[in-house]
Amino acid sequence: MPGEMRLITASEEGERIDKYLARYQEDLSRSFVQKLIKEGRVYVEGKKIKASYRVQEGQEIKIEIPPPEPIELVPQNIPLNILYEDSWLLMVNKQPGLVIHPAVGHPDGTLVNALLYHCRDLQGIGGRLRPGIVHRLDRDTSGVMVVSKTGETHSRLLKSFKAREVEKTYLAIVHGVFSRQEGWIDVPIGRHPQQRKKMACGVPGGREAQTFFRVLGQKENHSLVKLQPRTGRTHQLRVHLAFIGHPILGDKIYAGKNVARTAPRQMLHSFQLKIFHPFFQKEMLFTAPPWYDFLEINRDFGLEEYLEKEANH
Repeated sequence: MPGEMRLITASEEGERIDKYLARYQEDLSRSFVQKLIKEGRVYVEGKKIKASYRVQEGQEIKIEIPPPEPIELVPQNIPLNILYEDSWLLMVNKQPGLVIHPAVGHPDGTLVNALLYHCRDLQGIGGRLRPGIVHRLDRDTSGVMVVSKTGETHSRLLKSFKAREVEKTYLAIVHGVFSRQEGWIDVPIGRHPQQRKKMACGVPGGREAQTFFRVLGQKENHSLVKLQPRTGRTHQLRVHLAFIGHPILGDKIYAGKNVARTAPRQMLHSFQLKIFHPFFQKEMLFTAPPWYDFLEINRDFGLEEYLEKEANH
């Protein structure tokens, strides 16, 4: 059975293996990793271990992930924060911790399951496992998303995203103080050469990636920034910010241990989405209020003033 190999680095030493693998394999939950360990599918230096085992530098870890079982999409009554809805699409303010679609380790309890409960006509749109999904946010990223309700809407929105006609604005709390208040990060992004679940800047075969940033507030060694990606690469904002030395607080993949521990989840929020409605033929701007955990950590950063300014526009 195919498996993935991984060498432990010095910065990772001492971490519980179940916690480490759930962090490294972002699409696997910790409980699913523990299940794999219990089934004897995780090896350290060729030997099976327990979930409490703590990794050491230089050790080789092999994890075997069994083929995915067929997933039956079941409507589930999961609360959704709906910002807008009509006959063609809806806009949701996704809560942090909510996975977008079923996958290995997350067979249900996803946004797709919630959408199927709320909109019974979503089946078959956008593929078997992602009905209605036009774009996605990472599990721990919160904020506004557009969901199509018809096949024609889905097709037109996909073309709009591909043509870069959709304007996306994010808010993030990052590590460090910026030397300049705004600018562009223009560095290609590609798959990490050793860690296939990660992306990286400046790797061979990387694709064009551009992000505009503006500093909204700074306090001690943290900054609140507005981000507007011109491209839509996987993990683009997280990778770009880490590349310039300002990783997002709470990011367990692209920030070091100390920065990852400063917040309960990655402090990234999809704040605004401007789209051209495919049937009303007009531009529409949707704003998702930040969730409570984002607001709590943003005290004295100038976020309230910024939100008030945006509300008055």
